[in-house]
Amino acid sequence: MKCNLSLQVIPNVPEDRLYAVVDRVIDLIRDSGVRYEVGPMETTMEGELSQLLAIVEKAQEICLAEGASRVISVVKIDYRAGGVTIDEKVSKYR
Repeated sequence: MKCNLSLQVIPNVPEDRLYAVVDRVIDLIRDSGVRYEVGPMETTMEGELSQLLAIVEKAQEICLAEGASRVISVVKIDYRAGGVTIDEKVSKYR
């Protein structure tokens, strides 16, 4: 069943490295093959919950591997019987 998961990572790195580390997380999401949309504050993904949670876990590891001493992440999940898609939420605005 498809759900939506939004992920915001805030790696504790020097400010001049912040976007580079976040870009590595977005690369992970892109390479995973799930549908996603990058926003100014978070990236929203669509897929099976277990797959999306695995991406969240790997995102933490990437931030640490990129030199973050700590990572704060904000995760929002929209999950319902029958599934939920990005399109049903935003298509009327496009």
